Amino acid sequence: MAETTLLYLVKQLELAVRTRLDAVVSAEGLTVPQYTALTVLERTPGLTAADLARNSFVRPQTMAEVITELEQRGLISRTPDPRNQRRYLATLTEAGAALLESVRPAVTAVEAGMTERLSGDEVADLRRLLRACRETLAGSRAH
Repeated sequence: MAETTLLYLVKQLELAVRTRLDAVVSAEGLTVPQYTALTVLERTPGLTAADLARNSFVRPQTMAEVITELEQRGLISRTPDPRNQRRYLATLTEAGAALLESVRPAVTAVEAGMTERLSGDEVADLRRLLRACRETLAGSRAH
């Protein structure tokens, strides 16, 4: 019998994480793409919709819907880009930051549950190895 491919295992892990994450963020009235967009803006404020879509792993059309919902809820704000008035830059509002803080313990628990059978060194190794795989596929060798 053939060994399970790494690609299949990664996809299974992604689906399991998505299921758990969906349960956690939906309790706060968010979808996973909305939650992801908020966390991206927390790390990198002032992104265009296109940049936010790329960094949130969704299509631009999906991100347009996400942005509309998040803006209507007061979780993000958008202002014209000073370098190009036709583009808007999204940032997290205080309400958005507060919502992320409220959901953070549950999200952290999902990650802790995922790695509970691993030692601290194994978690560090897993993080390093996943980054290396990602960078290789992206064509980057930067660490």
